[in-house]
Amino acid sequence: MKITIEIDGKKIEVEKNTTIIAAADKAGIPIPRFCYHKKLSIAANCRMCLVDVEKFNNPKPACATLVADGMKVSTQSKMAIEAQQSVMEFLLINHPLDCPICDQGGECELQDTAVAFGSGKTRYKEEKRVVFNKNIGPLISTDMTRCIQCTRCVRFLQEVGGMMELGMVGRGEHSEITAYVDRSIQSELSGNIIDLCPVGALTSKPFRYKARTWELIRRPTLAHHDSLGSPLEAHIKQNKVIRMLPREDESINECWISDRDRFSYEGLNSEDRLQVPMIKEKGQWKESDWETALTIVSEKLKLLLNNEGPEELGILISPQSSCEEGILAKKISTSIKSFNIDHRIRQSDFSMQHQGAHWLGNHIASIGNFDQFFVIGSNLRNEQPLLTSRIRKAVNHGAKLFIVNPIDCDPLMTVTEKVIQTTHKLPQELAKILKSMTELKGVLKKDIKFIKADLEKIKSDKTSDAIAQHLMKNVLEGKKSNTSLLLGQLAEEHPDYSTIYKLAFEISKLSQASFGVLPSHLNSVGLEAANVLPEKGGLNARTMFEKKLKAYLLLNIEPQLDSSNAQLMKDAITFSNFTVALTSYQSKYLNDADVLLPISPFTESSGTIINMEGRVQSFTAVTQPLGQSRPAWKVLRVLANHLGLDGFDYESSLDVKNAHIKIKSQFISKELSNEINIKNDYKIRLSKPKQFTRVGEIHQYRIDSIVRRAPSLQVAIQKTKAIAKLHPIEMKGLRLKTNDKIKVIQGSQSISLIVIEDIGIPEGSIFIPSGIDETANLGDIWGDVTVKKMTSGSPS
Repeated sequence: MKITIEIDGKKIEVEKNTTIIAAADKAGIPIPRFCYHKKLSIAANCRMCLVDVEKFNNPKPACATLVADGMKVSTQSKMAIEAQQSVMEFLLINHPLDCPICDQGGECELQDTAVAFGSGKTRYKEEKRVVFNKNIGPLISTDMTRCIQCTRCVRFLQEVGGMMELGMVGRGEHSEITAYVDRSIQSELSGNIIDLCPVGALTSKPFRYKARTWELIRRPTLAHHDSLGSPLEAHIKQNKVIRMLPREDESINECWISDRDRFSYEGLNSEDRLQVPMIKEKGQWKESDWETALTIVSEKLKLLLNNEGPEELGILISPQSSCEEGILAKKISTSIKSFNIDHRIRQSDFSMQHQGAHWLGNHIASIGNFDQFFVIGSNLRNEQPLLTSRIRKAVNHGAKLFIVNPIDCDPLMTVTEKVIQTTHKLPQELAKILKSMTELKGVLKKDIKFIKADLEKIKSDKTSDAIAQHLMKNVLEGKKSNTSLLLGQLAEEHPDYSTIYKLAFEISKLSQASFGVLPSHLNSVGLEAANVLPEKGGLNARTMFEKKLKAYLLLNIEPQLDSSNAQLMKDAITFSNFTVALTSYQSKYLNDADVLLPISPFTESSGTIINMEGRVQSFTAVTQPLGQSRPAWKVLRVLANHLGLDGFDYESSLDVKNAHIKIKSQFISKELSNEINIKNDYKIRLSKPKQFTRVGEIHQYRIDSIVRRAPSLQVAIQKTKAIAKLHPIEMKGLRLKTNDKIKVIQGSQSISLIVIEDIGIPEGSIFIPSGIDETANLGDIWGDVTVKKMTSGSPS
């Protein structure tokens, strides 16, 4: 229902229950504010937005006053101006005069508002108060004397981040914002409080004293570390990205970004950056030029193709690669008739045939509209920090959340029902839920005829019955289901992924739920849609390692950190006669390669990605390439020319896109599908590890080569990065105590780790992270593991 109000003589039509400040913003009428933010709850504690409302004797806070039909508001009356000036004077009483050394200078809301509403001189002669700074972690720097207690940071961490990590203590002028017992902030979205802070109390620690805002060049780009594709603004000084900020897009990231996207830019300027081609001669790396390096690569590959055949070449591509890079790599593989190409390097089960590229199944903006979420195999906060905030908002407004996981990860929201079970039993737990659904009163045989799962020996339990009842409630009542079923990264990397997928698909069909997949990496959807996959007769990523081919071409991959089985991939590359790596970094994990070709990261290149909702997004370079590095699409094109292949005459990445990505709108649709055709009955495989099943999750700050080289993010996880976790009962059985050292044996490899007890790890499982140096010699991220207690003097 719309009503008419008047602000400063201007008539405006707004929805009922709108606040005065929101109505003024819509009409473009400025009202000063500090505590108000459109995405946070109303606090009304700064009082800067006081306005004059007709028929009221005192000024009213515009952020907390709802409009009424016929209401007349003045922001410029004598009452309003005097009220705003008085508030400004009080806010500046204790504020330090340190603008020349404050990182917020030039983009400070307090500065701007003081100029507009403040006085040129102060009447306050007493001594100003001082508040000691707080150490809240390696990402955020504090100058708490500058704080004006707007509480934006407190509300953000509680309402959007999910946990109240900051709070206000004291009263009056002794009030201050602090963390609990000086604990550092753990939220994966914490950097947003830097943007929210209207003064210089909270600033970026990595950016501190690096530049003034007017010295920076601003260029648009995209976040490259998850499949959301958040729009970013890169701030550049002297051809270096020295800050990343969010660009607002309500349909993708709203106005937030994750810490991973905010601080990973540090890795772009790492000392590990490869700036010239490198060729290995007699076991030693030597610098080369592009012509020499490409000639060697092309001659070696031609020799291999002629002598061994194209089936002995494997092409492995990072799922962070752009569509153009994937398309050119696929075109090379097709041209030389080597069909061994894949980007699914962390997947181990390839037995399922897809009808199209897997995707979210909905638009990102609509995720918050569901009444129920059934999440299978996903550590939501680790995999999709921003999407999780949308789910959290829905749950906080009454939606229900059900989880089936191999580890108990706190999503910082209320979970209605959850099943935490050891890895090899996950399919069985899903089968229990499906069995419970079929046994509900009112479910007809015709409704379950499509189910191919062998449920005969499956016995349901109390939890599976409860989840089934929630999922089927609307269906049995004849109402439209409003449930979203989501498969995450832990499910996708599972050795029984195809079984998990089929069971989840049948659950979604029976419950009439929306079925979606949370793509693990930046361009998983795009590369799958572009068919950067093995053709008939070609080998998938896992089989390429197992077969130990004669040659490999790697695109933006660090073998032992990026693969599903680090040792298997290392052995395969060591065994090969020739390996060429297109990489941005000179990594120790590429020492077994023969040629390193320097490629530019996304900030120095251009291309296209397709995010989890099927949105086609293009990005361009924001800085010049470092040294002799070149965009990967260009390196692939020139390599194809050296190989004598036809049809590689592209002048730009846009030429590649126009030639191969045919789209009529911003979203692709035909190439995306989560549907599968289950033709045959399938059994629920029951297996049992010798001792433990490994849970080899990769931390979000280790997900790719850029993030791994961001010092601030690595410091944030330094204390917990290389730690094994066991259930207390398993710890007791092995006579272990927290912080004991254990020997972990997997296949022919063994390492030593510190172990702690964690009730969130189910019995029969051991959490050993992947993607880190300490575990880079182990095998399958979901494989069997043997554990022994190490005594003093034991060999590691």
